[in-house]
Amino acid sequence: MKTFFHNIKGDRAIWAVVALLALFSFLPVYSASSNLAYLYGDGNTLKFLLKHLAHLLLGFAILYGVHKIPYHYFRGLSIIALPVVVLLLLITLAQGNTIEGANASRWIRVPFVGVTFQTSALAAVVLMTYVARYLSRIKDKEVTFKETLLPLWLPVFLVLALILPANFSTTAIIFAMVVVLVFIGGYPIRYLGIVLGAGLVMLTLFVLTAKAFPGVFPNRVDTWISRIENFADNEDTEADYQIEKAKIAIASGEVVGLGPGKSVQKNFLPQSSSDFIYAVIAEEFGLVGSSVLLLLYLLLLFRLVIVVHKSTSLFGKLLVVGVGLPIIFQALINMGVAVELFPVTGQTLPLISSGGTSIWMTCLALGMILSVSAKREVELKEKEEENPLDILSEAL
Repeated sequence: MKTFFHNIKGDRAIWAVVALLALFSFLPVYSASSNLAYLYGDGNTLKFLLKHLAHLLLGFAILYGVHKIPYHYFRGLSIIALPVVVLLLLITLAQGNTIEGANASRWIRVPFVGVTFQTSALAAVVLMTYVARYLSRIKDKEVTFKETLLPLWLPVFLVLALILPANFSTTAIIFAMVVVLVFIGGYPIRYLGIVLGAGLVMLTLFVLTAKAFPGVFPNRVDTWISRIENFADNEDTEADYQIEKAKIAIASGEVVGLGPGKSVQKNFLPQSSSDFIYAVIAEEFGLVGSSVLLLLYLLLLFRLVIVVHKSTSLFGKLLVVGVGLPIIFQALINMGVAVELFPVTGQTLPLISSGGTSIWMTCLALGMILSVSAKREVELKEKEEENPLDILSEAL
């Protein structure tokens, strides 16, 4: 065990927050899975707990392995991985899976293993890494919009176009994070306005085409529109049913909660162990528990800022922002949906919700962040071990 902790590199506070979130996740997942156990099984919740444990163990194995890789390797890996991701997205979209006529092609089944994998989650991490790499290359260079069109925006819009038919919320989050990243990376604001306008036009054309020719290809446009309209008009729909049950759960928790495993609304929330797990946490652990959880994510955000500040390379800084900020943003959206600040989006709570892909890709992103942090530690150690005579000579 001592050897294991000795081999852990990077920001210790991030390791601690991640470990706390993972350990805490067992309580709400075990509690919320009772609904799934009775609906789709024999009432045995142990297998859901063991499944969540397996997902976390594999996630931490990914986290540990990735954080050992020098982060500058991710530059080249993003170029190699991007075509692979595009191919996986094409395969996913080509499956043509539908639910009540709406596109539901989000997962592919891994051959021989039988595990489903959401390709858009991997695409998000790879794309943000690719964008960070490109921005670091054009730093201090005068570039025109035409020069950035093919190497930067073509891959971005290609990936987004392949995700959009089945998952608007993920597409919107990725696009928003790319915009934030390029803004922080110093991309000319006048060009960024063109990109935002082009994105809005493309989305409008997609929606109009889907509405005009509904039988051409399966899509979820009607679902998106209805969720937004229902959010604005408070109409009685399935999405409102979920929100109402979530608000009842939050209100029932009061200050200290009903206690672990004592949630009532978990039996009525359709996505109690994933999309609406924050409502279950608020019911069982109250305002205190849900606030502590929020503070943990804010602490993670604070440590990400520290890692960015301490990183000595532009690529390292942009990489941490690119893959780290979406984790916090996704967590805030999940919490916001539960308290009706946002329409229902289907976004999970990172490291808390059940689901393998979400956990694995979050751990992949955190491993990359810790790799950047670990590099800084190596640089400081090398500086401390410098020959005092060399330091004296440099000073003279």
